Amino acid sequence: MSDTTTTPTVCPYLVVPDGDRVIDFLKAAFGAEEMQIHRAVDGTVMHAELRLGTSVVMVGTSTPSQQAALYLTVSDVDKVYARALQEGGIGEREPANQDYGERSAGVVDPGGNTWWLAGPLR
Repeated sequence: MSDTTTTPTVCPYLVVPDGDRVIDFLKAAFGAEEMQIHRAVDGTVMHAELRLGTSVVMVGTSTPSQQAALYLTVSDVDKVYARALQEGGIGEREPANQDYGERSAGVVDPGGNTWWLAGPLR
């Protein structure tokens, strides 16, 4: 997320078949403000962030194997990622510095939920 100083530790990440439809709904129904949106080559929503009052909701297009996703801000991505794997999680993406200014990784829990870990660059 672009501004981790104002976001909660855990942020909901809606993984849905039609990201645009959910984004339009959140804007129209609840007055959500679109902060950013990134699209895949085919135009589908890869990642979007919307502000709802003091909270942020993320939206992305689902894949057949993904159940749900959460965005977890941590102080040490590598340490938390390693601990999650040790406890039975499956690596989705190894820790790496991202061009948007965070270090991030992904791990899938035993229930099939993806946890996107994010923290300071190393």
